[in-house]
Amino acid sequence: MNDENKSIHEFDLELICEYFVNLERQGPGSPEITIKALSFIDDLNDKSLIADIGCGSGGQTMVLAQHALGNVTGVDLFPIFIDLFNRNVEKLDLQNRVKGIVESMDNLPFRNEELDLMWSEGAIYNIGFERGINEWRKFLKTGGYIAVSEVSWFTEERPAEIEEFWMDAYPEIDTIPNKVAQMQKAGYIPVATFVLPENCWTENFYAPQVEADKLFLEKNKGNKAAEEFIANQRHEAHLYNKYKEYYGYVFYIGKKI
Repeated sequence: MNDENKSIHEFDLELICEYFVNLERQGPGSPEITIKALSFIDDLNDKSLIADIGCGSGGQTMVLAQHALGNVTGVDLFPIFIDLFNRNVEKLDLQNRVKGIVESMDNLPFRNEELDLMWSEGAIYNIGFERGINEWRKFLKTGGYIAVSEVSWFTEERPAEIEEFWMDAYPEIDTIPNKVAQMQKAGYIPVATFVLPENCWTENFYAPQVEADKLFLEKNKGNKAAEEFIANQRHEAHLYNKYKEYYGYVFYIGKKI
């Protein structure tokens, strides 16, 4: 495998965090998409408990908190993201009902049937979609909701180049009907499924990386691993532009039975 085609998982985590902490979003999405997904969630009130798993620096969490009643806990493995998350909370004066904590998504600190809503934008792949929706289900009250965005195939067949790239990066990538079936099998009523529009990738995720790439390379001048990482990010963006009709992010929203 050449450097250009490395999986992101082959790079040092500190290097990845150093890069993504300078971006408002750590994955494809938009405030409008967060609000749209939230529109399918019923019965939230000021006593509701919400968790955003793999929240990063909290770009989507802040939108969620501003448009949903209840108390919101952002969870991320990396302290650098949670420090920034909690600074963002204070800037928006949300500290009375929003907080970020450092914890792994496979060791969540919630009680059984404690949460009204579990949220995760572009992050559940770290544990795997099927494992995540099954293991997290116990934290939800009956009638509680799960809402996650997940990279998915739009077609049954696709060109070998993009198939190989994603099967290496995330072997659990699958078609939308198969993901919905997994959600139903895990004990949820599938409430809504929708594809994130192209601008969530091009304008909100890849475009800000152009300036971030320059700053990152200047800061890490002569660092071969940093140069390879940026080459990897640019290759991923190139593949998206070339093959975007075959895959993208999809929001899956389910209600615990």
